[in-house]
Amino acid sequence: QVHLVESGGGLVQPGGSLRLSCAASESIFGIVSMGWYRQAPGEVRELVASTSGFIRNYADSVKGRFTISGDNAKSTVYLQMNSLKPEDTAVYYCNMNNIRSNTYWGQGTQVTVSS
Repeated sequence: QVHLVESGGGLVQPGGSLRLSCAASESIFGIVSMGWYRQAPGEVRELVASTSGFIRNYADSVKGRFTISGDNAKSTVYLQMNSLKPEDTAVYYCNMNNIRSNTYWGQGTQVTVSS
């Protein structure tokens, strides 16, 4: 059973930066897309950023501040988060999908932006 492991979350002051990492417990064959989602208390899980080939998509709320990068061969994905705001506070989840329509999720990592 493949699972994804996230790291890099924590407490940061507004305006600060964090880098989230996600790695699969074993190599995932045929990755077609990777992404990061987040879920704040009482809110639905939302897509933050995704990458598929050379295409990158970002939620409007994070454009210009967050950058997603990934390595399909290594089954890893990263999220660089700059200029963090209190409204970015949430549990962040990584996601990978492969050519066999398998979907993998991480367990989540807490990001808290507060002074």
